[in-house]
Amino acid sequence: MKAAVGSDDNYYIATFIAKYLESKGINVVPIGALKTGRPYPWPDVGFEVGALVSRGEVDFGVAVCYTGTGVSIAANKVKGVRAALVTDAKNAAGARLWNDANVLALSARLTSEELAKEIIDSWISVKEVDPSERENIGKLKKFDEERQRL
Repeated sequence: MKAAVGSDDNYYIATFIAKYLESKGINVVPIGALKTGRPYPWPDVGFEVGALVSRGEVDFGVAVCYTGTGVSIAANKVKGVRAALVTDAKNAAGARLWNDANVLALSARLTSEELAKEIIDSWISVKEVDPSERENIGKLKKFDEERQRL
């Protein structure tokens, strides 16, 4: 399994998340400040994480900024991305299970090590979407395909 992990600044929690994923046997592609060691624009972090997910170069993405909102908005601009701003493990599982989210957006301000572990473990534990939600997820995918014409 492979994941893109990006951050707009040198937040301790972003580095922790990358290392935690690696400890789970997941190959990490660093984006933004995790790659450069310097602050990086949050829209670019969201776009770059989203692009790797959209192109199928990684299985999922994790994007971090101060609130998590900016990277979530930016990632959701990329065709095929369903980014979810998550604050706990139940939301992480639900985002995967019911929304087929493929980018996890997190707040550097709110996410502790323990919470990050719980969220990541919950996120990666969901192997497939709830069959009862496939039609709704299909609507998102259809809209994504059609939005070029709007």
